[in-house]
Amino acid sequence: MNPNDLENLINAQTVEEVWAHLCCHMEKFGFDRLLYGFTRFRTANSFGDPQDLLILCNHDEKYINGFIEKGHYFHAPMVRWAAENVGACSWSWIADHAKNGSFTEAEQRVVDFNRLHGVNAGYSVSFKDSSVRSKGALGLIGRDGMSQGDVDEIWSKHGDEIQVVANVAHLKIICLPYSGTRRPLTPRQREALEWVGDGKTTQDIATIMGLTPATIEKHLRLAREALNVETTAQAVLKASFQNQIFLLEA
Repeated sequence: MNPNDLENLINAQTVEEVWAHLCCHMEKFGFDRLLYGFTRFRTANSFGDPQDLLILCNHDEKYINGFIEKGHYFHAPMVRWAAENVGACSWSWIADHAKNGSFTEAEQRVVDFNRLHGVNAGYSVSFKDSSVRSKGALGLIGRDGMSQGDVDEIWSKHGDEIQVVANVAHLKIICLPYSGTRRPLTPRQREALEWVGDGKTTQDIATIMGLTPATIEKHLRLAREALNVETTAQAVLKASFQNQIFLLEA
């Protein structure tokens, strides 16, 4: 393993930068299409509000529109495997279950959709997270023309390295700020939420920030709207999850 590859991931300052380094590294092994997903709001029957998911993908627009925008990912067999397991899994798992007829109609439609778009051979990595409500996973798709046998052979030789790099990228991504598809917080909104998180009252915050209580209330209201939550306590929690507050300035 080239130490520079890990160093680039560790030193990256944005999610986009981590993603670019990860895609570049995985392409060296023949995985030219990647799909990463992460949520901190998983429940027994849901991955949470789709707007709160962090999804990174370098597939073409048609695939992204069908798999992500139209919600096929929710019924994808390998997404189900990743939600229930930790570690790495060959997509031969799909062929085995297809033979047994154990897929639901919705899952089979996703399998057919993937085949139509050349998503035929790959490996999935499901990460171990610290909370039962968190789950992250990475799908690695072999380039066009590769069989599952080809992918499995690559994994037998380089699987350990690939998993190390994937795990470092995942840990780095979840430490960096992201705001999903909603608008990010403004500096004033972030600061107001930070003081709330420190236990300050509205009057305290107004004094500290040199503003009126009414203006502080406005910043907190706009922060709640940006984060799509009902209470300021929920806003502090979600902003903290998304690494939007208590940031170290570069």
